[in-house]
Amino acid sequence: MNTLRKQSINDLLKGIETGDPESVRVVDQEQYIQHNPLTKEGDVGLAELFARLAKTNPRVEIIRIFSDGDFVFAHTEYDFSSEKICFEVFRFEGERTVEHWDNLQLKQAPNASGHSMIDGETQVKDQDQAESNRQCINAFVKDVLIERNTNALPDYVAAAGYVEHNPALTDDIKALNTALLDTEADGSPRIHYQQHHRTLADGNFVLSVCEGYREGIHSAFYDLFRLDNGLIIEHWDTVETVPPRADWNNLNGKF
Repeated sequence: MNTLRKQSINDLLKGIETGDPESVRVVDQEQYIQHNPLTKEGDVGLAELFARLAKTNPRVEIIRIFSDGDFVFAHTEYDFSSEKICFEVFRFEGERTVEHWDNLQLKQAPNASGHSMIDGETQVKDQDQAESNRQCINAFVKDVLIERNTNALPDYVAAAGYVEHNPALTDDIKALNTALLDTEADGSPRIHYQQHHRTLADGNFVLSVCEGYREGIHSAFYDLFRLDNGLIIEHWDTVETVPPRADWNNLNGKF
């Protein structure tokens, strides 16, 4: 079932590029709940939307795709009018998807360690460790990202071999420590994780979905971690501003 679901989401996302109307058959449009605040529901069918987008010669690259129970989540690169890196999350009921979340960020140049926002390991392994890896990330998010206990970083992040894909950071976890403790002029945290909404795990890969503020702006934080022997060994992320409610085109909320 999970293999079929991942393939159907792969086909759905590539349908943006090709305009193939068959790709949207995986979506139960009568039940579909859209959590992208800027996307309208109901008035434009997905097949019609995809056909229109295909005329702009979009490019869709699926870098990584995972499954966790009724969820399929993917790490993607899009080139519509601009190049963006995205995490896509779909919830299934049976063979069709009924709910969708995403988080997009403009593609940026490789960081000082030479890593892009999407390169790195793609192979899922250690399926028997998915739940322990999930619990590790749950603890890391609470302890380090929300409570800002950076002294605990060595308890969660590998001391050697760590690979960082955030464009503003490096492989040296001291850079992460500094970024998490950085403050604005008024003393408030520059990066402030406040609420942890969801954790999805597939073997050695875990995605966390959080809400908070970056530089005083309401933001969504999607962080993908690769773990090895119970420690974080690689990290990717996207940060997106949550639009003000007056700009929403649906009432389902970002999270």
